[in-house]
Amino acid sequence: MRSLEDYRTIVSDEIIGMIYKKVRHLYGKHILNISSTYLGGGVAEILNSFIPLMNNIGIDAGWRILHGTPDFFTVTKKFHNALQGKNIHFTDIKKRLYADTNEAFASYTHINHDCVIIHDPQPLPLIKFNRKRQPWVWRCHIDLTKPQEDVWEYLKTFVLRYDIVILSDEKYTKPDLPVEQRIIYPSIDPLSLKNKDLEEKDIKKYVQKFDIPTDKPILLQVSRFDPWKDPEGVLEVFKLVRESIDCRLIYCYNLAMDDPEGMKIYSKMLKKAERLISKKEVIFVMGDNQFLVNVLQRIASVVIQKSIREGFCLAVTEAMWKERPIVASNIGGIPLQIEDGMNGFLVEPHDKEVFARRIIKIMKDPKLADRLGKEAKETVRKRFLITRHLLDYLDLLNDVIK
Repeated sequence: MRSLEDYRTIVSDEIIGMIYKKVRHLYGKHILNISSTYLGGGVAEILNSFIPLMNNIGIDAGWRILHGTPDFFTVTKKFHNALQGKNIHFTDIKKRLYADTNEAFASYTHINHDCVIIHDPQPLPLIKFNRKRQPWVWRCHIDLTKPQEDVWEYLKTFVLRYDIVILSDEKYTKPDLPVEQRIIYPSIDPLSLKNKDLEEKDIKKYVQKFDIPTDKPILLQVSRFDPWKDPEGVLEVFKLVRESIDCRLIYCYNLAMDDPEGMKIYSKMLKKAERLISKKEVIFVMGDNQFLVNVLQRIASVVIQKSIREGFCLAVTEAMWKERPIVASNIGGIPLQIEDGMNGFLVEPHDKEVFARRIIKIMKDPKLADRLGKEAKETVRKRFLITRHLLDYLDLLNDVIK
């Protein structure tokens, strides 16, 4: 297991010292995190690194996974989509299934901790079905800019019970919500398998092992198969780029356990790209191997993130850390990370032609690609590493635990 000292080669001693100073009043405090999956997606990745590090510095931090049926996760994915602006058919049956699953989980989940942190909408109602004896925090990782009104009003009945709501961007705050709202940016762990530095020989070994051709420039998108990630739009951009540059598209995809839409979209994309797949012009790679994702992000000529909605997008952060030039949508939390023309390019989500032009520009100009990549890594070092994230949470916990 990694310890805080392992990060001294990446961040300053001042940051390490600040963490130890801020944790002094939290020694032995029991902090419980609850999310909907331990595998797939940014929340699980954050918690997989974050929880052990909190324990390493003296906090008793735990993590539980909400138990739900496939029907429950189908409903909560619809809620997720509604919170990000898609209209859904909102019924009493959906509400009942949502609340009943949380009530059942609460009946056999004893919560006697000093603070409870609930991640995203799936376990949000748990607060109603537990006797509240401590501060509860709702950590919302998604874009709340334009939620479907009736869905938000329903979920707000649970949110009102919380002591604090944490969001990833100031744009997501809700003026009509009489609960304290804080902004805490997500982060990556630079020492995880997905993000740690790799030797060239290991990169070559994995490229050969997984039969990844490198004879052409590679355009890469790493994401779940989710409509908000616009995989069809990525394919269309790739086709435009190929008119000028002979390159290859790799989808490094992920199927999260709490996302029933993923397999449907994957099957649809296989049909749409069938001819290009047969010629190895488009390659699909399952992203459950963290080391392989690391390798792909390092060999990519350009990383694209053509999302329509994003809470923050750690796939962008990861690629920036690996000094990759990125062309990404100017939405959600992505502009918090990318300054257009300085450490990457921002493009309006539906402008496929501009996406293609920016990608072509980078592929034709190695000096530009190198400059963007170096600036990107420094941005992440200063703002989006797990040590900064930990400092923000220590401030939060010191405020709510008396």
